[in-house]
Amino acid sequence: MSQAEHSTITPRMQTLLLLNGVGLFIVGIVFGWTWFFHLLGEIVLWPLPIQIEVDIPGDSRGFRMGHMEAITHGLLLMAFAFTGQFMRLSQKEYTVFFWSALINGWLFTLPAMANAFYGTRGLAFGGGPFKPGLANDIIYLFGWPPVVAVHILFAVVVIGLVRHLRASA
Repeated sequence: MSQAEHSTITPRMQTLLLLNGVGLFIVGIVFGWTWFFHLLGEIVLWPLPIQIEVDIPGDSRGFRMGHMEAITHGLLLMAFAFTGQFMRLSQKEYTVFFWSALINGWLFTLPAMANAFYGTRGLAFGGGPFKPGLANDIIYLFGWPPVVAVHILFAVVVIGLVRHLRASA
């Protein structure tokens, strides 16, 4: 790639990656509180005089997974917002990087959160060794875009970083 073909990540793209990362992190926090109240069976916020009985259905393993997916992918998007400047990519490649990152972040996280409420895993169509059902199959199908996106994403990242490293040598 010649210098003329090289582009830099746009400030708008960086801001949107950062904003989506923060959004995922906030979703993770809210989901964490939901998990907390699920475990307790009540909303209690000592020292506040609040104690409300709640029955939040779900699977603790699924809550943990959804909570951690949101935090992990939120941090990853925030990191990508800043590491984009260390990649040498064309504008088209930056666009692929951007959309792959967003698909990866949100579509790995939201289905994982749905698993908590449905007691599914979404790892195999028909449930595999886990709980089968329509919810599982829908979650499984929603898992395909991020599975493809994560491979594209990291291929583009490696290409961009290697180009940057070679150019700075």
